[in-house]
Amino acid sequence: MSQYTAPLDDIRFVLDDVLDAPSQFARLGFGDASPEVVDAVLEEAARFTSGVLAPLNSVGDQQGCRHDPTTGDVSTPTGFKAAYAQYVEAGWPGLTAAPEYGGQGLPHAVGTAVSEMINGANLAWGNFPLLSHGAVEALRQHGEDWQREVFLRPLLEGRWTGTMCLTEPHCGTDLGLLRTRAEPRGEGDYAITGTKIFITAGEHDFTDNIIHLVLARLPDAPPGAKGISLFVVPKFKVARDGTVGERNAVRCGSIEHKMGIKGSATCVMNFDGAEGWLVGKAHGGLRAMFTMMNSARLGVGLQGIGLSERAYQNALRYARERLQSRSLTGPKFPEKPADPIIVHPDVRRMLLSIKALTEGSRMLALHAGSLLDVVVHAHDPDERERAETLVSFLTPISKACQTEWGIENTYNALQCFGGHGYIVEHGMEQLARDARITTLYEGTTGIQAMDLMGRKTATSQAAGLKLFLAEVEAFCAANESDSHIAADVATLRAKCTEWSELTRGVLGSAASNPDELGAAAFDYLFYSGYVVLAYWWLRASVAARASGRSAAFREAKRETARFYFARILPRTLAHAAAIRAGATPLMALEAGHFDG
Repeated sequence: MSQYTAPLDDIRFVLDDVLDAPSQFARLGFGDASPEVVDAVLEEAARFTSGVLAPLNSVGDQQGCRHDPTTGDVSTPTGFKAAYAQYVEAGWPGLTAAPEYGGQGLPHAVGTAVSEMINGANLAWGNFPLLSHGAVEALRQHGEDWQREVFLRPLLEGRWTGTMCLTEPHCGTDLGLLRTRAEPRGEGDYAITGTKIFITAGEHDFTDNIIHLVLARLPDAPPGAKGISLFVVPKFKVARDGTVGERNAVRCGSIEHKMGIKGSATCVMNFDGAEGWLVGKAHGGLRAMFTMMNSARLGVGLQGIGLSERAYQNALRYARERLQSRSLTGPKFPEKPADPIIVHPDVRRMLLSIKALTEGSRMLALHAGSLLDVVVHAHDPDERERAETLVSFLTPISKACQTEWGIENTYNALQCFGGHGYIVEHGMEQLARDARITTLYEGTTGIQAMDLMGRKTATSQAAGLKLFLAEVEAFCAANESDSHIAADVATLRAKCTEWSELTRGVLGSAASNPDELGAAAFDYLFYSGYVVLAYWWLRASVAARASGRSAAFREAKRETARFYFARILPRTLAHAAAIRAGATPLMALEAGHFDG
């Protein structure tokens, strides 16, 4: 089976040397986030994920979850429940949450690093606590005082878990079509009736209660998305005073049989007049939903990174051990019957591609985590607003690119094994199967692309892009005379100029033909992602040179940055050409002529 070791050296490098996180933590008032405390947290997370969760990864895939159709109960794979008990005992659920609700109040950037380790160790297990974070944020930002008091503490202690119940059998992305009903019952509560599908951790045996956040329509709801409201619906009824009562009228009707993440319970949830409470304003559920979705989207991006890291570790180990043929320039290990495959250029192409995309994505993800800390804790409201605009802009890039690269990376890692990668024993085919879902749930790649192109660029007048380009230009101006990276600084500047030009071109064309936004969106998303990573690789190159880390570590960063600029960043050429081609090549063929 595949193995996993938490990448502590690289996580520390990004936090300490690239982002200078210790200074930010001090500036934002994280008194308990001293370098010693953060290091201890990361060490303990590495121990738990590598030692407890990672060995259960193949167990979850082999056993899957089991559904009892009589009771609706779901049993998780062997060892999953015990691992969750250890997770709760150690206090991980409330790591970054506010102390007033029982959280530990540590920075989001630290929580981001821990989440990546969980996903690398055991993605399916990590799905059970994942959506609790979205539920907590929705209740914290939109719930009434009593709801925060009653629900947040048990969620943050891990005694309860949370879900997001959005999708219905006939209704996915277009939530304006949803049919689940909420009828007032005269006591301030509502009767929720309807069916939700694809509900991650909708039922399980980890906790005594599960808190469902459900989108539904009130009787007087206007049509479309403006008529959606959000309700909190516990598995066991919870009164305003926190008293837990009888079983609610919500049941798991079945669990999905999936391509991957088989250890994660993906449920069909039936609400049959279940007792629920309105969260936020009537017909204001869309705003609360995006609070949950944005949290979940960044979390799913981390799944792509975690899978990529695990795949890379195993492919690298195999490439160093597997003997096959001789180097094209002569034997590198003449004492052996053949050279290890790591000497071959094409194997190096795959390994370096995985390394460049994974480590670049880690920098982007930890930066997003640090921006969330600024949003919540900065004293200057203008600084908070800038950080919120920037992380909002980077969220669809992070979610989509990190997961699509996760598929590419697990594919390349499997390919390094040759035929051995296709069989179960090495565990690589599980990583490839597990990775496939990450580009689908919490908004497909196409949805992320339209979010970036539409809401985050066209509607906002490219506010987030402008902030990011200003940050990049400040870095370029400070480093343009650095002989080590001067050529790459010039390349990055040229890409940023082209990025602006492409943006203006698409928005200008869309003024007369809205299809231009949709036609450009996918390629615009990936053009953006590759330029963002180019910036982070230059930051890493500078930081590594100035660090006190080993010569081997510094060389690896320098050469991987060079590889990225030489072999990965040129992908933007194809994306730019596709963007400039416009909507006509996509829309000219009549729908009825596709089979012609």
